[in-house]
Order: sequence, then structure tokens, then C-alpha cells
Amino acid sequence: MTAGRPPGASGPAAGWQGSLPEVVIAAVLLVAVTSATWAWAGLTAAALVLTGFGILAVAWIRSLPTGGLAYGVHIDEWHDPGRTTYTGFWRKRGTVKDATASMASYELELRPTLQHLLAARLADRHGVSLYADPDTARRLLLPAARDAELWRWLDPDRPAPPERDRSGIPPRTLAAIIDRLERL
Repeated sequence: MTAGRPPGASGPAAGWQGSLPEVVIAAVLLVAVTSATWAWAGLTAAALVLTGFGILAVAWIRSLPTGGLAYGVHIDEWHDPGRTTYTGFWRKRGTVKDATASMASYELELRPTLQHLLAARLADRHGVSLYADPDTARRLLLPAARDAELWRWLDPDRPAPPERDRSGIPPRTLAAIIDRLERL
């Protein structure tokens, strides 16, 4: 398996799989602009719009780095499949919004993400395992007694609450947790 590609992906086309949302958006834009131009100015103007889009696409593709070494970095190292796209940003934003509205969303999506971030910070900066030593993790993350209530939102030993129909994490609590993670 080549680094930077999903399992089973092969050949040069595999690198384009992560760009599918952008390609679809460009195609929809092309169809909309061409149709509007055709309806407003006729077939000749629509053909000019298609030609212009084609020239821009070729110029853009030629500006992309080629295979092999690009700027001293091998393409497989440069391509990061975890890199977020514009749609990835909106998915993450939706996850946070859902987690503040629903406890089920918080428990299934945002809580594990926050726990993984906390575990990585603790391991990298303090050499502490969140799962093996949660008491030390709590003391490092929340040294002030007034912050003790925040721990219940991150505690890896706490089972998910049975009442999943209630509202999720309050935005101010989430902001306080993120602030503590940044300071850790």
C-alpha cells in the first residue's frame, strides 16, 4: 500500500478521490453558468463560456505539481488524505452544532474526539495516559477546584447516560473544555 492513499487505491486517478466534492461543485457551476448564458445570449455565447472554462481548467491542471518530486517533497508524502476540504469544515461544524443540541450526538461523535485530543495532549506533553491514569489526567487538565464539573464531560470511565433525548453539551462548557485543552 502506498502512503497517503486509501487501501485498495492504485494508479494516478486514486489521488483525485479526495477532490470529488470540489469537482462536483465545479461541474454544477459550469452547467449553471453555461445554461444561463445560453438562455440569455444564445448558443455562441454558451460555447465561449465552455471554451473559457476549458482554458481555465487546463491552466489550473498544468499549475499542479507533477509526479515524482515536487518542491523537494515526494507526492505521496505531500498528499494527506486526512486533509479537510471545504465540505469537511462544514461536517465538523455540523458535528459541534449537533453535539450542543443532542446528548446522543455528543456521546457518539464529539466526546470521543475530545477524549482523543486530550489523550494526545497528555501523552505528548506530560507522558500521562488518559486511559491508564485518569486521576492524574484530571489534575493536569483541571487544576482548579471550580473546574471539577468539566471532567464529567470527558471522563473516560463514565458510561454514556441513558437519557440521550436531553440537550447536549452547553456551548460555554464546550468552550471552557477547549480552552483547557489549548492550555494543557
